[in-house]
Amino acid sequence: MPLPKNAPLDVKTIAKDLRSGHRAALARAITLIESRRGDHQAAARDLVQALLRETGKAIRVGITGSPGVGKSTTIDALGMFLIERGHKVAVLAVDPSSARTGGSILGDKTRMARLSASDSAFIRPSPTSGTLGGVAAKTREAMLLCEAAGFDVVLVETVGIGQSETAVCDMTDFFLALMLPGAGDELQGIKKGLVELADMIAINKADGDNIKRANLAAGEYRSALHILTPRSEHWQPPVLTYSALTGAGIETLWQKILDHRTAMNASGEFTTRRQGQQVKWMWSMLEQLTMARLRSDASVRAKVKRIETEVAGGRISPALAAEQVAEMLR
Repeated sequence: MPLPKNAPLDVKTIAKDLRSGHRAALARAITLIESRRGDHQAAARDLVQALLRETGKAIRVGITGSPGVGKSTTIDALGMFLIERGHKVAVLAVDPSSARTGGSILGDKTRMARLSASDSAFIRPSPTSGTLGGVAAKTREAMLLCEAAGFDVVLVETVGIGQSETAVCDMTDFFLALMLPGAGDELQGIKKGLVELADMIAINKADGDNIKRANLAAGEYRSALHILTPRSEHWQPPVLTYSALTGAGIETLWQKILDHRTAMNASGEFTTRRQGQQVKWMWSMLEQLTMARLRSDASVRAKVKRIETEVAGGRISPALAAEQVAEMLR
């Protein structure tokens, strides 16, 4: 929903409408936090602060996997499974394409056809806009707004490339890595970091002639996990097979997510992890604000440009240049 160009923003009204579960208010609030205008950013900070007490109760699940693995269809199947059991599901799907053109946003929604039509679901594609790791700059804030609006499950779908896996781990409770049947050569190319971060590996497309290959792949991944250090000493990541097409295995997949939450709460690690994520978020925001200051101050920009020229010409080292830029911010 577009924001008014000149009209003042009433944060209290937006917060009230959002608490009441108004979808239009939620859409407008997320548009507000994604805006780069200074007054919008200030209003967004006030809005998130005002809603902070209503956040933190949802189950946050990050879902990643290489393009073509079936992330969107999996979310559609899982989301409908949850809605049928009384949950309200929010999906934050990070769109790797241009914020101007819209890119594959329509494609994502097409692959979540059933979920898109449900009143108990909210799907918000967000452009990465060049953000490192492929996670939209404001995904964390959007997640909090969804929680304040009454959504008790938040699914964050990543583009599945770059450093998005680490970024999603730093904002969710459970990290799900989706894989395709037919391990073999694919297992050789899997990123060790991805497997070590995963709280569960799920092999999609375990249907029809693929069932045998999916079971074989699951066995290969289980063997690989045995020689790696798990993310938590209180949880051994399981490997299971499922089919987003038929829905087979979706119930087991969700139960594993609930089992993980129970284990994390029992050990106290759930609270510790959430607290650590908040601190990492603070430092991430600080880095963004620092860069914004470098870009917004005309005199600083001019000085930085001169320093860049010096570095490019080999007259000063990048280390010394960085120190000079840092000095400007003191």
